Amino acid sequence: MKKILFLPILIVLLSLVSCNEDEDYRLSTVAVPVTQSVADFRASVKILEPRNIAESGKIYAWKDYIFVNDKNEGVHIIDNTDPFNPENIKFLKIPRNMDIAVKDEKLYADNGMDLVVFDISDMNNIKELARVKDVFPNYYTSAPEGVNYIDFEGFDPAEQVIVGYLMETRRIEYAVDDWVTFESASDAGGGNIGTGGSMARFSIKDNYLYVADEANLSTFDISNPSAPNRVNAEQVGWNIETLFNYKDHLYLGSDRGMYIYSIENLAAPQQVSYLQHVLGCDPVVVKDDYAYVTIRGGNLCGQNFNQLDVVNISDKTNPFIEKTYEMNNPHGLGVKDDWLFVCDGDAGLKVYDIQDTPDLRLIDQFSNISTYDVIPLEDKLLMVGDNILYQYSYKGNEISLISSFALN
Repeated sequence: MKKILFLPILIVLLSLVSCNEDEDYRLSTVAVPVTQSVADFRASVKILEPRNIAESGKIYAWKDYIFVNDKNEGVHIIDNTDPFNPENIKFLKIPRNMDIAVKDEKLYADNGMDLVVFDISDMNNIKELARVKDVFPNYYTSAPEGVNYIDFEGFDPAEQVIVGYLMETRRIEYAVDDWVTFESASDAGGGNIGTGGSMARFSIKDNYLYVADEANLSTFDISNPSAPNRVNAEQVGWNIETLFNYKDHLYLGSDRGMYIYSIENLAAPQQVSYLQHVLGCDPVVVKDDYAYVTIRGGNLCGQNFNQLDVVNISDKTNPFIEKTYEMNNPHGLGVKDDWLFVCDGDAGLKVYDIQDTPDLRLIDQFSNISTYDVIPLEDKLLMVGDNILYQYSYKGNEISLISSFALN
């Protein structure tokens, strides 16, 4: 039987579409997987000289280095010793990569279905140190925006890896029995640990690496980086998008809500509560008794609500939305001291005073730039958007641009 992966969030939209096709057929956009053998895929990881970025994704900061994800391609390493003149020095080719985390000169990255560890103690001689195989089974569910179905006919996950998709328009028979739906199928704490943004799925605390994939939360013991050990894995929900680590809790954002997990036992996270919100993509950051959640609509994110929710988490077992602010098209966000930074897409970077949370006061806005994710560090602010890395300095109550670095 032909297996086609149906994107459930489009059910309502498709039901409203009328066409001249036969009643039992729909004209739909289908993604056809482009595959590679598992052996060739794993062998394709390489350390290369710097190159232009195709599509900038998440950013990560560690010591004097900035790591920029090139979506599904790998990681660019930028030497930021001089923030006025950052230098692109290496490219880690890691196919199907979306996230990284760094601790004690070891870089952890997803490589499709595998977790890979690199030794970056010498940036001129980076080495692959270890690989934990077949721990992220849901890596291939991501597909280009605008897709209605993914055709898995002929795909053998035991022998093949999906490295991309070809787009086709087909008349699809409306037969639910032939569908496989999705639903069936950071405060790091101690040590030489880097800092990720709000869009991250990786986070490290002490000797444990936490990874959120589409449906699961995995816990790896990384006390021996040469042999990471997954000590816990549990299904959380579906369409898990982000993970934020703050004190003794993990905050997981999904397209339907926010999960709170306790990590008082670092090796075995325990769910404390779940807060449902309107359908939409939702990174989250936390400070004190409040979580700040941006919800983005459109495309695969669902409805068209675009907003910032202020969530009271003083009682972790009973979080509730205390106030909501309208946004344009929000993505990542970050918090430092009394400032909240929100990447509001083409509306730019918005800076809020949060001293009177849940009442936020907009104190600055950097318009005329496209923003994706932001990391507030102690001495500067990093932001990426539209293949440009921006760096800002904090000067009293002002934020000033240090440099903008084109990644392509």
